[in-house]
Amino acid sequence: MGGPRGRWRALAWVVAALLLLCAAPRALRPAFESRALGSGWLAGKSPLQRLHELYQGPRSGLAEVHRQRRDSLRAACSRHARRQRLLRPEDLRHVLVDDAHGLLYCYVPKVACTSWKRALLALSGRARGDPRAIPAPEAHAPGRLPSLADFGPAEVNRRLRAYLAFLFVREPFARLASAYRSKLARPSAVAFQRRFGTRIVRRLRPGAHPDAVARGHDVRFAEFLAYLLDPRTRRDGPFNEHWERAHLLCHPCRLRYDVVGKFETLAEDAAFVLGLAGAPGLSFPAPPRPGAAATSSRDLAARLFGDISPFYQRRLYELYKMDFLLFNYSVPSYLRLR
Repeated sequence: MGGPRGRWRALAWVVAALLLLCAAPRALRPAFESRALGSGWLAGKSPLQRLHELYQGPRSGLAEVHRQRRDSLRAACSRHARRQRLLRPEDLRHVLVDDAHGLLYCYVPKVACTSWKRALLALSGRARGDPRAIPAPEAHAPGRLPSLADFGPAEVNRRLRAYLAFLFVREPFARLASAYRSKLARPSAVAFQRRFGTRIVRRLRPGAHPDAVARGHDVRFAEFLAYLLDPRTRRDGPFNEHWERAHLLCHPCRLRYDVVGKFETLAEDAAFVLGLAGAPGLSFPAPPRPGAAATSSRDLAARLFGDISPFYQRRLYELYKMDFLLFNYSVPSYLRLR
């Protein structure tokens, strides 16, 4: 997080402002005290204005889907998230900022966040050419895209009031299975295996082979889930972002999101956001076959969870339940919760 931490010690008054933002109408005119804000669209319509106009006139089917998702999230927050702690500076570090287009994007790992970071780099002019050609390490490099946590309270407040805020989510257990496969099961995931795999093996595999203890390269899915459920893991601190709950990364009941995209409908939802941003022609790095990646991840999750006992399935569901509820995901048919 950029900037001195001391400037955030007086964040309490901003929290009150954020709470008001969740209940009050958003600003729809591109008028700012700071010239740094919205410089690319001061003379035209902001994405938030475009969205507002879509909702005022005859709606397309996709616009209506997104209106329903937004309203569903707000209703779920009212039902399930009544008690919430105060926001802290680090709670904003996943919210990326595009001042040139008036966008706030909260990234959730394993939900096409590499593709979205590439798209934002291309939109903001920080990378040239086809976003699909931007290397993943460049897209994820620290500091390539500013975070909302990099700004002072007044600047945070202005952006939250006038920018279009969006996030993309995924069925929680499909995301969890994908995180296990890419970060612990693949031979190329050496860094994660050494950081987390060795810890999991030492803690949960008595009498493990010394090679497994040293490399952490053969963690079983059941061991990974046991690690997530182990109270010691949560005492150590927050989960790694690749398997942390989406609502704890993006705080959708505290920060008002205008668009909720879904991995399962990635191509059309990405096109919807890019159209609002005034960049409908941008080549979003989506999967070559729409829906294929989502189907593959569901199949993977069904196969992996099929070997997990109903007792642990229930415990895992309780751990990720809020993501299911807030983002309107049904309980997967392969689970045996009763």
